Amino acid sequence: MIYILVMQNSTIFNLMSNSDHQNLFFCNDPQLGLKAIVAIHNTTLGPAIGGVRMLPYESEEEAIEDALRLSKAITYKSSLAGLNLGGGCAVIIGNNRTDKSEVLMRRFGKFVEGLNGNFIASIDVGTTQKDLEYIHAETNYVAGLPTSMNGGGDTTIFAARGVFYGIKAAIKELYGDDSLAGRKVAVQGVGSVGEHLVSMLRNENARVYVSDMTEERKLKVAAKYKAEPIQYSTSYELDVDVYAPCALGGTVNPDTVPKMRCKIIAGSANNQLKDEDRTIQLLKEHNILYTPDFLINSGALISCYSELEGYGTERTESLIRNIYTATRHVLQSSKEEKITTFEAARQLAEKRIVNIAKLKR
Repeated sequence: MIYILVMQNSTIFNLMSNSDHQNLFFCNDPQLGLKAIVAIHNTTLGPAIGGVRMLPYESEEEAIEDALRLSKAITYKSSLAGLNLGGGCAVIIGNNRTDKSEVLMRRFGKFVEGLNGNFIASIDVGTTQKDLEYIHAETNYVAGLPTSMNGGGDTTIFAARGVFYGIKAAIKELYGDDSLAGRKVAVQGVGSVGEHLVSMLRNENARVYVSDMTEERKLKVAAKYKAEPIQYSTSYELDVDVYAPCALGGTVNPDTVPKMRCKIIAGSANNQLKDEDRTIQLLKEHNILYTPDFLINSGALISCYSELEGYGTERTESLIRNIYTATRHVLQSSKEEKITTFEAARQLAEKRIVNIAKLKR
């Protein structure tokens, strides 16, 4: 008997159609405890690439929705960055601290191998370079491997660098120059990406406030970079030039926006907006300049692309620096077209996809 999963009065096929997804693949291995999903949004520009996210989702529906949402964002990231890659995402349902093992990740690698190159796996929340090595034992369709394996190495520094350039472009838009000296930036979440970003901001003499869900981590990073520790739950309320969400998504929403006193939102967190349509309107009403995460958070993706193409460091740096130019272009289009920055970024991403599709036909 065949069952079609119904999710809040909508089937999987309806969800895929609503977001223009091409494929959704499932892997279930009860013996090894593997429940995995790979979503492929669009492969017009090239094979789909995406992180492998391992989280203890409360439901299979939540996991599917996360995969669909993230894979679409990767399509836009790739397009705006000028890369020849499509958008994908993999999620593994499970606790990444207690359920993960070499065998589990290698079994997932077999799953990826079975997709025949339509999906390339990289790192995301809940997975590490070591996990990628296990996946690589069963498939060559991976990116983000350590330099010892001829990979591009740690992608988090590249992710931070892209966000850094995005912040500078937004500062330029508001203040006429992109100097960060004396500018106040609140970084919410100082994991690997967040810490790298704090380092870059402090090197330009920005006044940086840091918060993290882990108190010890927050205090350590604050002391290391001479930043100011603040409370995580209310970090978005600080009177600063830039609020940089670098932890969980959804912190920019109808409840938080009215409390915000920042001028700019620019961070590395995926899916920062919750209730997109309403939140975008509120940001406009509160005169907050929003730089979409899929616009400025493509540094890690660029690093993976360079690894796949065999590019050197100079070419990788050039592609990441282009995030500054791309952000300026989006902000300019937003003003000229009298549309939100979110809509401007989305339109530019979709325009390139449409044009490449014409070329391929």
